[in-house]
Amino acid sequence: MSETGALLETVREQSAWMLERLRQLVAVESPSDCKAAVDEAARLVAELAASLGGRVRMHRQKLFGDALELRFGPVRSRRKPILLLGHLDTVWPLGTLQTMPWRESEGRIFGPGVLDMKAGVVMALAAIRALGQVGVRRPITLLLTGDEEVGSPASRAITERLALASEAVLVLEPAQSLACKTARKGVGDYRLHVTGVAAHSGVDFANGHSAILELARLLQTVAGFTEPPLGRTVNPGVISGGTRSNVVAEHAYAEVDVRIARASDAARVEKLFRSLCCTDPECRLEVTGGINRPPMERKPGTVALYKQARRLAAELGFQLDEAATGGGSDGNFTAARGVPTLDGLGAVGEGAHAAHESILVEHLIPRTALLAALLTEL
Repeated sequence: MSETGALLETVREQSAWMLERLRQLVAVESPSDCKAAVDEAARLVAELAASLGGRVRMHRQKLFGDALELRFGPVRSRRKPILLLGHLDTVWPLGTLQTMPWRESEGRIFGPGVLDMKAGVVMALAAIRALGQVGVRRPITLLLTGDEEVGSPASRAITERLALASEAVLVLEPAQSLACKTARKGVGDYRLHVTGVAAHSGVDFANGHSAILELARLLQTVAGFTEPPLGRTVNPGVISGGTRSNVVAEHAYAEVDVRIARASDAARVEKLFRSLCCTDPECRLEVTGGINRPPMERKPGTVALYKQARRLAAELGFQLDEAATGGGSDGNFTAARGVPTLDGLGAVGEGAHAAHESILVEHLIPRTALLAALLTEL
């Protein structure tokens, strides 16, 4: 039997262990905005990792869930570690389990966060467990953050520091269909705040200067910032303003999502937003925000990782394609720092951030074996 075949059998033998650990983790709800809940999930994973010989370090955070750093393999090694990257926070509020419980049906497992990305966390632990069972010892770092779903404001520096000390980064985010991800768009968030002059719309209309009308004009300009040939999209997704229908609005706001395919486009986007100005001289505009995640571009280091993963997947009996996505992950940060990064190595399923969030059980074992095989070879 080949080495990959032996790994596949080793992983298959622990399928019951994986499902039980996944059930436990999904049962610990961990929304990004509840630090205590995310920390509870981190404690559970820390206990599981310690039972596998992992060395635990908690990076304490004030506002968000603690970042959990787990080290496996030799304490001292000439080899750089491989960084496995994931997160424990989810988009689901506390209490979601009451209406969206763990359930198994027709080859799927449903539950809040099961796809994005608690299955990926369990897959990483299972891959490490399998390596221990076959006697493979190499340095591995598993970093699980608690604020990825809200832009990683507290954990980004930790992620980048650990990535720069690593040989490569394997990201445990869900697959895109059946494919891993070799490119992701960068993500930006801009906020436009227009201040006008309030007035009674019936008695003093002429002296009013509407922030809402001014914002509407500005958003027409902002919509024009989209350039599909460049891979740039600009979406005004949230607007608010005014107080009553009989008052000329003094304030109006818009939140704008930006996606870019190339890092070189970030400066251009910033210039476009900072060049916005009001047509009505009595109105004032304040622009805040910027590009939060740089793009993960398809570069040689990532392509080499993908080709290696594709070969190993073929040895395990399945085809691994590659894909690009408009969504961002913490892999954007590591790739932008020049560290070879392969994303989408987590579970296969559908409905991330949706009520039908689920994973396909049939892919859990082979893709965990792929993760273990990559860790063996790299």
